[in-house]
Amino acid sequence: MDCIRNDRGRIYKGLQVKHLDVACGIIEQGGKVLCTQRSASMSMPLKWEFPGGKIDQGETAEDCLRRELAEELGVSINISRALPSHTHQYETYSVTLYSFVSTIRSGEITLHEHVALLWLPPGELQKLDWAEADLPVIEYYLDAYRMRALYP
Repeated sequence: MDCIRNDRGRIYKGLQVKHLDVACGIIEQGGKVLCTQRSASMSMPLKWEFPGGKIDQGETAEDCLRRELAEELGVSINISRALPSHTHQYETYSVTLYSFVSTIRSGEITLHEHVALLWLPPGELQKLDWAEADLPVIEYYLDAYRMRALYP
């Protein structure tokens, strides 16, 4: 029997855990960061997240991010650097996030899956109601952002 302990300390026995590998983009523009809000019909309804999606078999995280942002937002991107990956355990599945700081190369944002977007200064990111898996990404990004400010 499998046992899983999530961050709330609950234990589930005999649970087959689904695992997802997901790429997400921290898109910077004019000193702000793009935040997207999930629709009411999606899992984790109306939570905020960095845009991206599931990595297909045989696909790199970078290629996934480029594909997903073209599909979800109608933009092509330049990836400037990777942030540390991390795994988050939700109650019924786990997700490993591969995060990339990016900029928009071409296209105008059109929301195909999300209900809203915001451009926020890095210092205001934590004010939104984020999907739990994105919270460490924010911390990694803010750490990198502060380092860039100290050592441009």
